Amino acid sequence: WGAVPAGAFGAWLGARRMGLRLGPLADTAAPGLLVAQAIGRLGNYFNQELFGAPTTLPWGLQIDADVLRAQGMDYPAGTLFHPTFLYELLWNLAGAALLIWLDRRFRLGHGRVFWLYVVVYTTGRLWIEALRIDPAEMIGPFRLNVWTSIIVGLGALVAFIVVGRRNPGRETT
Repeated sequence: WGAVPAGAFGAWLGARRMGLRLGPLADTAAPGLLVAQAIGRLGNYFNQELFGAPTTLPWGLQIDADVLRAQGMDYPAGTLFHPTFLYELLWNLAGAALLIWLDRRFRLGHGRVFWLYVVVYTTGRLWIEALRIDPAEMIGPFRLNVWTSIIVGLGALVAFIVVGRRNPGRETT
């Protein structure tokens, strides 16, 4: 969760040094961030991590027994699990395409594509986190990542609306 704000801070510093506005820069980067995050999820496949609950779906993923034991899980041999990393990979690619389409259709600007990126990403994390069974910090009935997705997603939605009201349309320069 810290990579995006830290990266945004670094981008802000770099943009400021170069005399560029952060909004257009963030809008340009947003679809690429989703594609990069999608590619990064392939590492979760090779590491056999970030999988979900058992499933009988034909695309279920088989996890090595040693990996399951290391996480304190005891499932019968041959159990298939939801490949949540794959769900997030596909969600992120679809989200990148959606951002590009929405920007072209509605000529967003002033950082609104970036705020939509955050909304799309956190929405995906909400339902994907709900499928996961690995040990996680719980706050009440939900995983910490679910609460973080809700808070960050709502904040991004508010920012999208506020920026859109203050700056309708795309930058002219």
